[in-house]
Amino acid sequence: MSDINETVEGFSLNIPQDESNRKISIGWLLLAVGSMVVAGIFTILVVLSRVPYTKEFFPWTDFFHTALVVHVDLTVLTWFLGFAGLFWSLNSTKRCILCGWVGLWLAVVGTLVFAVSPFLGAANPFMNNYVPVLQNPVFFVGLGIFGLGFTVLVIRGLFFSNPVGQSSSGGGAIRFGLYTALVAALVSLMALIASWVGIPEHAQGAYYFELLFWGSGHTLQFVHVQLVLVVWLCLAVITGIDLKILPRSVIFVFAIGLLPVLLTPVVYLMFDVSSGNHLQAITWLMQYGGGLAALPIGLAIIYSLFTNSSGFPQASGERNALIFSFLLFAAGGVIGFMISGSNTIVPAHYHGSITAITLAFMGITYHLLPRLGFKKPTGKMVRWQPVLYGVGQLIHIGGLAWSGGHGVQRKTAGAAQGLDTMEKVIGMRIVGVGAGIAIIGGIIFLIIVYKSMMSARTRD
Repeated sequence: MSDINETVEGFSLNIPQDESNRKISIGWLLLAVGSMVVAGIFTILVVLSRVPYTKEFFPWTDFFHTALVVHVDLTVLTWFLGFAGLFWSLNSTKRCILCGWVGLWLAVVGTLVFAVSPFLGAANPFMNNYVPVLQNPVFFVGLGIFGLGFTVLVIRGLFFSNPVGQSSSGGGAIRFGLYTALVAALVSLMALIASWVGIPEHAQGAYYFELLFWGSGHTLQFVHVQLVLVVWLCLAVITGIDLKILPRSVIFVFAIGLLPVLLTPVVYLMFDVSSGNHLQAITWLMQYGGGLAALPIGLAIIYSLFTNSSGFPQASGERNALIFSFLLFAAGGVIGFMISGSNTIVPAHYHGSITAITLAFMGITYHLLPRLGFKKPTGKMVRWQPVLYGVGQLIHIGGLAWSGGHGVQRKTAGAAQGLDTMEKVIGMRIVGVGAGIAIIGGIIFLIIVYKSMMSARTRD
């Protein structure tokens, strides 16, 4: 195995020397990027259905909900878990290559099936948390195939990842972080099965799926958090920051971040799936445990950034992605303390968190592309893309927080939003402006990746 960046010591991922694992890794990256392309189309439709004036062209509520279901599943499942597949495949040994290909192709087929399902029959959307669904057999087939592919990916990672090695090395700390994410993913899958078994017979409709995905959905957030911490550390080293944190300390923090996940089975043993105690306990694990690892690692990187021996890092796509990822993650965390009721403050909170992770993944993509055999992204567009996306998302979540504070409810569209005051109208206009800027930033990212990959194909 060779480092992603041979000139950088310390915290870094690895690029597999064998061609099979490299191709599997590229496949997961393509799946993630492809899902973002389709999700971007649904994002535009979702935003237009909520913004004053343009929302009048989308008078049917089911359109908003159907588009939102597909958008959410493509972003919080395929995009994030596609990157999980990328990182875990980079860290895999040469053993069970067939398992790697099977997991990837199942995920690809599953994504294609559930993405086209709205056009193959009645949608009947259910807006349950974490994994909203369409009451459509084709959708469930696609989601099931994708889930099976993810399960194969996790099992392969658990048994065939590269060993952590020396705990005193930065690479060892990174591999440990990746493995904690795999453990969290396994617990999430176990929680899904336990919820399915424990759901009472009277549960129907959206309530059924709320119970089904509540435990696994919350636990899956720890996978994303552990992975974004890995990416933050790598981006910090890539941008030239002299990290003032020891690898052993990082390993300890990653272990602390995993503790709430390991308490999840205890919750299932103590409380019925449909009980209020179960739902509250699962929520508390995420609410009070989600930042256990993020806070110390984030503070260590920020301290290192402003006390860097070689000065503030030069502008680059990776550096700007790291900075705005921090800003969005912090904004999402602060807004979380403002939540009261089911209004748009709730999506403002989680949009801050998930877009922070998205931006970090964008930044590491710029670094990975040339090391996976593609052209290195360069130029002003690469440097400004994270800024544009980050600023747009900050405006977007600010508008959502403002609107929620004035009573706009979440998961509503058209007249159901009740935009009957100037404050509400202004807030949702801000949402539209921010989302529009962020969409442009997202499109630029996709263009950069496309140009990088196509340039490599042209050379071949």
